[in-house]
Amino acid sequence: MNINILRLSRETTEKDLIKLFGKFGAVKSCDIVKDRISGESKGFGFINMPSDEHGLTAINALNGREVDGSKIRVKALTKDQ
Repeated sequence: MNINILRLSRETTEKDLIKLFGKFGAVKSCDIVKDRISGESKGFGFINMPSDEHGLTAINALNGREVDGSKIRVKALTKDQ
């Protein structure tokens, strides 16, 4: 399952997200989108979890949760997005 994470704090790292989502199941990949010039986070990223069941559980548990001082938005990506 592909998951989009929005409103990330600039301090949140990929390692932080893997640890956070890993509580709900295996994480296949994690990418935080960064500015090409500054290398700073753009405030959003993507997680891929092999299990849809674990992905949905993570989305329900983490959407709206405060992480590093920022209330994140978590949603499933569809093929149309």
